[in-house]
Amino acid sequence: MIHSSQLLRRALLADAAFSGVSAIAMVLDAGALASLLGLPEALLRETGLFLIAYTALVGFLGARSSLPKGPVILVVAGNAAWTLASIALLLSGAVSPNLLGTIVILAQAIATGVFAELQYVGLRKSEGMVTA
Repeated sequence: MIHSSQLLRRALLADAAFSGVSAIAMVLDAGALASLLGLPEALLRETGLFLIAYTALVGFLGARSSLPKGPVILVVAGNAAWTLASIALLLSGAVSPNLLGTIVILAQAIATGVFAELQYVGLRKSEGMVTA
């Protein structure tokens, strides 16, 4: 267990808020978003469903002052991977978003990369092991 820094807690909670809003929009309005962004409806809905679970995990971690280091490392690595996967998705040709869809994918990739960086720095600033 580590005593999380204020930066880490805030970065996790901001990530949870961003992911939660995205999840709700994708799950409840995937059809409209698909038309607006030029992305497959199933991709948006399934991503939204994943983000519901992710939001719960990250929100839980962000609300704690002492937490296990392993899940935080997993969140940081997952955010970094999500950033790279988003860019790879655009370059792969597997989807053909319109301009707005491309902008949205790039914006969320950048935001996710920023969360990864803030969480990493916050983890480094967190105090060492605490007793359970």
